Amino acid sequence: MSNNLRKYPVKGAGLGLRRSMMDEELVPEQVDFLEVAPENWIGVGGRYGRWLRQYTERFPFVIHGLSLSIGSPAPLDEALVLSIKAFMREHDIRCYSEHLSYCSDHGHLYDLLPIPFTGEAVHYVAGRIRRVQDLLEQRIAMENVSYYAAPGQEMSELEFLNAVLEEADCDLLLDVNNIYVNAVNHRYDPVEFLCGLPADRIRYAHVAGHFDEADDLKVDTHGAPVIDPVWQLLQRAYRQFGPIPTLLERDFNIPPLAELYSEVARIRDIQAMASNPSPMGSLMEMHVGR
Repeated sequence: MSNNLRKYPVKGAGLGLRRSMMDEELVPEQVDFLEVAPENWIGVGGRYGRWLRQYTERFPFVIHGLSLSIGSPAPLDEALVLSIKAFMREHDIRCYSEHLSYCSDHGHLYDLLPIPFTGEAVHYVAGRIRRVQDLLEQRIAMENVSYYAAPGQEMSELEFLNAVLEEADCDLLLDVNNIYVNAVNHRYDPVEFLCGLPADRIRYAHVAGHFDEADDLKVDTHGAPVIDPVWQLLQRAYRQFGPIPTLLERDFNIPPLAELYSEVARIRDIQAMASNPSPMGSLMEMHVGR
Protein backbone atom coordinates (compact mmCIF):
# COMPACT_ATOMS: atom_id res chain seq x y z
CA MET A 1 0.00 0.00 0.00
CA SER A 2 1.32 3.45 -0.89
CA ASN A 3 2.41 5.67 2.00
CA ASN A 4 0.18 8.37 0.51
CA LEU A 5 -2.88 6.12 0.63
CA ARG A 6 -2.29 4.56 4.03
CA LYS A 7 -4.56 5.89 6.76
CA TYR A 8 -3.18 6.55 10.23
CA PRO A 9 -5.26 7.38 13.32
CA VAL A 10 -2.98 10.31 14.21
CA LYS A 11 -0.11 12.20 12.63
CA GLY A 12 3.22 13.64 13.62
CA ALA A 13 5.08 13.15 16.90
CA GLY A 14 3.38 12.22 20.17
CA LEU A 15 4.08 11.81 23.87
CA GLY A 16 2.84 9.50 26.59
CA LEU A 17 0.79 11.52 29.08
CA ARG A 18 1.63 10.76 32.74
CA ARG A 19 0.10 12.04 35.98
CA SER A 20 3.47 13.44 37.04
CA MET A 21 3.00 16.03 34.28
CA MET A 22 0.01 17.65 36.01
CA ASP A 23 1.98 20.68 37.12
CA GLU A 24 3.18 21.47 33.59
CA GLU A 25 1.15 22.52 30.56
CA LEU A 26 1.41 20.51 27.34
CA VAL A 27 0.79 22.56 24.22
CA PRO A 28 -0.17 21.43 20.68
CA GLU A 29 2.72 23.41 19.23
CA GLN A 30 5.13 20.95 20.88
CA VAL A 31 3.19 17.64 20.69
CA ASP A 32 0.85 16.38 17.96
CA PHE A 33 -0.93 13.61 19.89
CA LEU A 34 -1.01 11.95 23.31
CA GLU A 35 -1.29 8.41 24.66
CA VAL A 36 -2.42 6.94 27.98
CA ALA A 37 -2.97 3.48 29.43
CA PRO A 38 -6.77 3.12 29.74
CA GLU A 39 -6.54 1.00 32.90
CA ASN A 40 -5.02 4.00 34.69
CA TRP A 41 -7.95 6.27 33.79
CA ILE A 42 -11.17 4.25 33.47
CA GLY A 43 -13.58 5.39 36.17
CA VAL A 44 -11.26 8.15 37.40
CA GLY A 45 -13.06 11.36 38.33
CA GLY A 46 -12.33 14.43 40.38
CA ARG A 47 -9.20 16.47 39.74
CA TYR A 48 -7.51 13.76 37.70
CA GLY A 49 -10.59 13.12 35.58
CA ARG A 50 -10.98 16.82 34.81
CA TRP A 51 -7.29 17.06 33.94
CA LEU A 52 -7.55 14.18 31.45
CA ARG A 53 -10.73 15.61 29.93
CA GLN A 54 -9.10 18.96 29.19
CA TYR A 55 -6.44 17.16 27.20
CA THR A 56 -8.72 14.73 25.33
CA GLU A 57 -10.72 17.78 24.22
CA ARG A 58 -7.59 19.51 22.85
CA PHE A 59 -5.40 16.70 21.49
CA PRO A 60 -5.85 13.59 19.36
CA PHE A 61 -5.52 10.56 21.67
CA VAL A 62 -4.52 6.93 21.36
CA ILE A 63 -4.51 4.37 24.18
CA HIS A 64 -1.99 1.63 24.92
CA GLY A 65 -3.30 -1.08 27.23
CA LEU A 66 -1.43 -2.86 30.01
CA SER A 67 -3.61 -5.74 31.20
CA LEU A 68 -5.53 -7.33 28.33
CA SER A 69 -3.10 -10.26 28.70
CA ILE A 70 -3.88 -11.57 25.24
CA GLY A 71 -1.69 -14.68 25.62
CA SER A 72 -2.94 -15.69 29.06
CA PRO A 73 -4.33 -19.19 29.71
CA ALA A 74 -7.06 -17.52 31.80
CA PRO A 75 -10.36 -16.50 30.15
CA LEU A 76 -10.36 -13.17 28.34
CA ASP A 77 -11.44 -10.27 30.56
CA GLU A 78 -14.42 -9.20 28.47
CA ALA A 79 -15.61 -6.76 31.14
CA LEU A 80 -12.31 -4.90 30.77
CA VAL A 81 -12.71 -4.82 26.98
CA LEU A 82 -16.20 -3.34 27.28
CA SER A 83 -14.92 -0.75 29.76
CA ILE A 84 -12.22 0.21 27.28
CA LYS A 85 -14.84 0.47 24.54
CA ALA A 86 -16.85 2.92 26.65
CA PHE A 87 -13.69 4.89 27.53
CA MET A 88 -12.80 5.20 23.85
CA ARG A 89 -16.23 6.56 23.01
CA GLU A 90 -16.22 8.95 25.96
CA HIS A 91 -12.88 10.49 24.99
CA ASP A 92 -12.93 10.08 21.18
CA ILE A 93 -9.89 7.77 21.22
CA ARG A 94 -8.37 7.21 17.76
CA CYS A 95 -6.69 3.81 18.28
CA TYR A 96 -6.34 1.07 20.92
CA SER A 97 -3.14 -0.97 21.10
CA GLU A 98 -1.92 -3.73 23.40
CA HIS A 99 1.13 -5.91 23.99
CA LEU A 100 1.59 -9.23 22.23
CA SER A 101 2.33 -10.93 25.55
CA TYR A 102 0.53 -11.90 28.74
CA CYS A 103 0.56 -10.72 32.33
CA SER A 104 -1.99 -12.85 34.18
CA ASP A 105 -3.34 -16.30 34.96
CA HIS A 106 -5.21 -16.56 38.25
CA GLY A 107 -4.07 -13.03 39.07
CA HIS A 108 -2.18 -10.16 37.48
CA LEU A 109 1.58 -10.12 37.40
CA TYR A 110 3.85 -7.10 37.33
CA ASP A 111 5.61 -7.98 34.12
CA LEU A 112 4.89 -8.81 30.49
CA LEU A 113 5.68 -12.47 29.81
CA PRO A 114 6.56 -13.94 26.40
CA ILE A 115 4.07 -16.02 24.47
CA PRO A 116 5.71 -19.21 23.09
CA PHE A 117 6.55 -18.81 19.41
CA THR A 118 4.52 -21.83 18.28
CA GLY A 119 1.79 -22.52 15.75
CA GLU A 120 -0.59 -23.50 18.54
CA ALA A 121 0.00 -20.15 20.26
CA VAL A 122 -0.62 -18.30 16.98
CA HIS A 123 -4.10 -19.86 16.67
CA TYR A 124 -4.91 -19.30 20.35
CA VAL A 125 -3.84 -15.67 20.46
CA ALA A 126 -5.36 -14.79 17.08
CA GLY A 127 -8.72 -16.15 18.22
CA ARG A 128 -8.62 -13.98 21.35
CA ILE A 129 -7.67 -10.89 19.34
CA ARG A 130 -10.58 -11.49 16.97
CA ARG A 131 -12.91 -11.74 19.96
CA VAL A 132 -11.61 -8.40 21.32
CA GLN A 133 -12.16 -6.78 17.94
CA ASP A 134 -15.69 -8.17 17.78
CA LEU A 135 -16.47 -6.74 21.22
CA LEU A 136 -14.95 -3.36 20.38
CA GLU A 137 -16.46 -3.32 16.89
CA GLN A 138 -13.13 -2.11 15.53
CA ARG A 139 -9.59 -3.27 14.87
CA ILE A 140 -6.84 -3.14 17.46
CA ALA A 141 -3.07 -2.91 17.09
CA MET A 142 -0.72 -5.38 18.75
CA GLU A 143 2.77 -4.26 19.77
CA ASN A 144 5.94 -6.23 19.12
CA VAL A 145 7.27 -6.68 22.65
CA SER A 146 10.65 -7.08 24.30
CA TYR A 147 11.33 -10.54 25.74
CA TYR A 148 14.23 -12.20 27.54
CA ALA A 149 13.48 -15.90 26.95
CA ALA A 150 11.70 -17.85 24.20
CA PRO A 151 10.20 -20.98 25.80
CA GLY A 152 9.21 -23.80 23.44
CA GLN A 153 10.26 -21.81 20.38
CA GLU A 154 9.22 -23.34 17.03
CA MET A 155 9.47 -20.25 14.83
CA SER A 156 11.26 -16.92 14.85
CA GLU A 157 9.88 -13.83 16.57
CA LEU A 158 9.21 -12.25 13.18
CA GLU A 159 7.42 -15.34 11.85
CA PHE A 160 5.28 -15.52 14.98
CA LEU A 161 4.38 -11.83 14.91
CA ASN A 162 3.44 -11.88 11.23
CA ALA A 163 1.41 -15.07 11.63
CA VAL A 164 -0.62 -13.57 14.49
CA LEU A 165 -1.27 -10.33 12.60
CA GLU A 166 -2.39 -12.24 9.53
CA GLU A 167 -4.62 -14.80 11.26
CA ALA A 168 -6.20 -12.26 13.62
CA ASP A 169 -6.45 -9.65 10.84
CA CYS A 170 -5.36 -6.94 13.26
CA ASP A 171 -2.93 -4.04 13.08
CA LEU A 172 0.60 -3.44 14.37
CA LEU A 173 2.00 -0.94 16.85
CA LEU A 174 5.65 -0.81 15.78
CA ASP A 175 7.97 -0.44 18.78
CA VAL A 176 11.37 0.50 17.40
CA ASN A 177 13.18 0.31 20.73
CA ASN A 178 11.89 -3.23 21.30
CA ILE A 179 13.33 -4.30 17.95
CA TYR A 180 16.70 -2.88 18.97
CA VAL A 181 16.61 -4.45 22.45
CA ASN A 182 15.59 -7.87 21.12
CA ALA A 183 18.13 -7.71 18.29
CA VAL A 184 20.94 -7.22 20.82
CA ASN A 185 19.64 -9.75 23.34
CA HIS A 186 18.79 -12.45 20.80
CA ARG A 187 21.48 -11.63 18.24
CA TYR A 188 19.54 -10.88 15.10
CA ASP A 189 19.68 -8.11 12.49
CA PRO A 190 17.22 -5.32 13.48
CA VAL A 191 17.00 -3.96 9.92
CA GLU A 192 16.17 -7.39 8.52
CA PHE A 193 13.43 -7.73 11.15
CA LEU A 194 12.11 -4.26 10.35
CA CYS A 195 11.98 -4.94 6.62
CA GLY A 196 10.02 -8.14 7.23
CA LEU A 197 7.06 -6.35 8.84
CA PRO A 198 3.78 -5.74 6.97
CA ALA A 199 3.68 -2.04 6.11
CA ASP A 200 -0.07 -1.95 5.57
CA ARG A 201 -0.78 -3.04 9.16
CA ILE A 202 1.30 -0.37 10.95
CA ARG A 203 -0.85 2.18 12.81
CA TYR A 204 1.82 4.15 14.65
CA ALA A 205 5.21 3.65 16.31
CA HIS A 206 6.88 3.90 19.71
CA VAL A 207 10.40 4.95 20.63
CA ALA A 208 11.79 4.80 24.16
CA GLY A 209 14.93 4.46 26.24
CA HIS A 210 16.23 1.32 27.91
CA PHE A 211 18.80 0.15 30.49
CA ASP A 212 22.15 -1.40 29.57
CA GLU A 213 22.56 -4.34 31.95
CA ALA A 214 25.56 -5.46 29.88
CA ASP A 215 26.91 -5.07 26.35
CA ASP A 216 24.80 -8.04 25.27
CA LEU A 217 21.81 -7.49 27.57
CA LYS A 218 19.42 -4.56 27.22
CA VAL A 219 16.37 -4.13 29.48
CA ASP A 220 13.32 -2.28 28.17
CA THR A 221 12.57 0.21 30.95
CA HIS A 222 11.25 3.42 29.32
CA GLY A 223 13.31 5.14 31.99
CA ALA A 224 16.05 6.90 30.01
CA PRO A 225 16.52 9.04 26.89
CA VAL A 226 16.40 7.34 23.50
CA ILE A 227 19.90 6.35 22.36
CA ASP A 228 21.49 7.02 18.97
CA PRO A 229 21.17 3.45 17.57
CA VAL A 230 17.41 3.57 18.22
CA TRP A 231 17.11 6.96 16.54
CA GLN A 232 19.00 5.53 13.58
CA LEU A 233 16.69 2.51 13.46
CA LEU A 234 13.69 4.86 13.51
CA GLN A 235 15.20 6.72 10.57
CA ARG A 236 15.58 3.37 8.77
CA ALA A 237 11.93 2.57 9.55
CA TYR A 238 10.86 5.81 7.88
CA ARG A 239 12.88 4.93 4.79
CA GLN A 240 11.08 1.60 4.71
CA PHE A 241 7.53 2.70 5.58
CA GLY A 242 7.42 6.48 5.29
CA PRO A 243 7.22 8.91 8.26
CA ILE A 244 4.64 7.01 10.32
CA PRO A 245 3.22 8.73 13.44
CA THR A 246 5.62 8.11 16.31
CA LEU A 247 5.24 8.49 20.07
CA LEU A 248 7.89 8.95 22.75
CA GLU A 249 7.36 6.72 25.80
CA ARG A 250 8.79 7.68 29.19
CA ASP A 251 7.46 5.88 32.28
CA PHE A 252 10.21 6.26 34.91
CA ASN A 253 12.76 8.95 35.82
CA ILE A 254 10.51 11.39 33.97
CA PRO A 255 12.40 14.65 33.34
CA PRO A 256 10.93 18.15 32.93
CA LEU A 257 8.76 18.64 29.86
CA ALA A 258 11.47 20.68 28.15
CA GLU A 259 13.66 17.56 27.93
CA LEU A 260 10.78 15.44 26.61
CA TYR A 261 9.93 18.15 24.08
CA SER A 262 13.51 17.94 22.81
CA GLU A 263 13.10 14.23 22.04
CA VAL A 264 9.68 14.81 20.46
CA ALA A 265 11.28 17.52 18.30
CA ARG A 266 13.90 15.00 17.23
CA ILE A 267 11.13 12.68 16.03
CA ARG A 268 9.74 15.58 14.01
CA ASP A 269 13.19 16.31 12.53
CA ILE A 270 13.57 12.72 11.35
CA GLN A 271 10.03 12.71 9.97
CA ALA A 272 10.72 15.92 8.07
CA MET A 273 13.92 14.46 6.67
CA ALA A 274 12.03 11.35 5.51
CA SER A 275 9.29 13.47 3.93
CA ASN A 276 11.68 15.81 2.10
CA PRO A 277 14.78 13.96 0.88
CA SER A 278 16.88 16.82 -0.42
CA PRO A 279 20.26 18.49 0.14
CA MET A 280 18.70 20.14 3.20
CA GLY A 281 17.45 16.72 4.31
CA SER A 282 20.99 15.37 3.97
CA LEU A 283 22.21 18.21 6.18
CA MET A 284 19.55 17.32 8.77
CA GLU A 285 20.62 13.67 8.60
CA MET A 286 24.07 14.69 9.78
CA HIS A 287 22.44 15.89 13.01
CA VAL A 288 20.25 12.85 13.65
CA GLY A 289 22.97 11.22 15.72
CA ARG A 290 23.62 14.30 17.82
